[in-house]
Amino acid sequence: MDAPEPEKGGITQPRLDFVGYLRFFWRQLTSMRTALFLLLLLAIAAIPGSLVPQVTSDPNGVIAYKRDNPGIAPVLENLQVFTTYSSVWFSAIYLLLFVSLIGCVIPRTKHHLDALRVRPPKTPARLERLEGFTTRPSTVDAPAAVASAEKLLRGLHYRVQVYGDSVSAERGYLRETGNLVFHVALIGVLVTVGVGGGFGYTGQRVVVEGYAFNNSLSSYDSFNPGRFFTDSALEPYSIALDDFEATYEESNLDALGQAIDFTAQVTTTMRGEQPREQDIKVNTPLEIGGTQVYLLGNGYAPVVIVRDADGEVVFNQPTPFLPTDANLTSFGILKIPDGLAEQVGMIGALYPSTAELTSGALTSNYPDLINPTLTLEVYTGDLGLDNGVGSNAYALNTDELTQVAGRNAPEPTIKLGLGDRIELPNGLGSIELAAIPRFASLDVHHDPAQGWVLLFAILVVAGLVTSLFVPRRRVWVKAVTNKDGTVTLEYSGLARGDDPALEAAVADIADRHSPSPKA
Repeated sequence: MDAPEPEKGGITQPRLDFVGYLRFFWRQLTSMRTALFLLLLLAIAAIPGSLVPQVTSDPNGVIAYKRDNPGIAPVLENLQVFTTYSSVWFSAIYLLLFVSLIGCVIPRTKHHLDALRVRPPKTPARLERLEGFTTRPSTVDAPAAVASAEKLLRGLHYRVQVYGDSVSAERGYLRETGNLVFHVALIGVLVTVGVGGGFGYTGQRVVVEGYAFNNSLSSYDSFNPGRFFTDSALEPYSIALDDFEATYEESNLDALGQAIDFTAQVTTTMRGEQPREQDIKVNTPLEIGGTQVYLLGNGYAPVVIVRDADGEVVFNQPTPFLPTDANLTSFGILKIPDGLAEQVGMIGALYPSTAELTSGALTSNYPDLINPTLTLEVYTGDLGLDNGVGSNAYALNTDELTQVAGRNAPEPTIKLGLGDRIELPNGLGSIELAAIPRFASLDVHHDPAQGWVLLFAILVVAGLVTSLFVPRRRVWVKAVTNKDGTVTLEYSGLARGDDPALEAAVADIADRHSPSPKA
């Protein structure tokens, strides 16, 4: 630091050099005020992740959000809102908080350990100036009174030191211990969350009734590995969706069709073990192979059979449709690149319980399959599946395609009921709606550090409660020998911080030590 330059008629300010500025910013960053501010900022920064669907937990929701909000979706994409918890700005707050907490805790821990080794301070000369001052007459001499006061205070868990004819006692260091435990545990939460995110993974898979899912990298519809993920972290197992049951409100007309319960009945198989039948519910995940499998969503996956002009089957598989409302009106895409005279793409809408509006448009008035209808708009042309570039299974680019059935085509939109079979336009073949099974959207989550996160979270609460409710106080008992040879006992205390019970505590000590009437 350079020598200060004198200023006429003002205060001389020191001039900071580069190291001085670094020290200044470090002290600001590692102050408790900054740590609390960053903690609040981190909580605020996490809010967008709860308001907008996230790629890591709900990729289908992200697709639907972008489709329904084409104006604001690109802005949110650029701001990394769809990946809030791995975004640059959230990570920056996270790391600054981590550094700030470490910078706060280390010096405070050293100071606390030093304070634990220091004896209680000497008794002040004039106790009447302190809080809760009271006196009692003593029936014993000063040494005996001091000895009994020392024994009493030790029994009340005070740290005690005798100074001549007085006793100095203090307690409440557990308050600072709890404060340090709170901050150390908070660092532990940050570290374990980071470690768990680095070695963990999340993956999503849509499973149709009658089909199975294997816990392998190629089986996931979307997969988000941690930075340190390796394929060996995938424990081999399979989950087969046997049946999906949905319960809807039927008695209350005001809430008719509202979902009450969802149950995915599955058969799980671990390597070297017998298959097990289990259930997955919305708030009851399945635990298998070190992972938790959550039920995120559900819908319908119509089984469409497409035959060519000669009657040969060229397409026969269930296709999950994305629900768009509470009555499970769903939309999906069918792509048939091979087997027909031309490549065919279809934009479909499924109405589980079909009702016709006055405008002639179709809608669904109940989420269960009562009167299902599948409508399809048919396009022909190059689907863009042969150029080696991946495409979205839930989108169809119609810019270079020709509509042969639909609103803007010579042929009307195809309408299929369950079991119906209709000829495709231009002699391409036929299409049949064979079945409409349910599908379940599963989220597989693996976090090797979640047990540690729980432990540190418990310590955070325990440390916070301790730091809030354990008072830090000092108490003194002094034996004063009067001129006539009698002894008067003086009691007083001093709180470090707010301690509304201090005066009552001093009076209680006086009553316990000297049960004689007050002087």
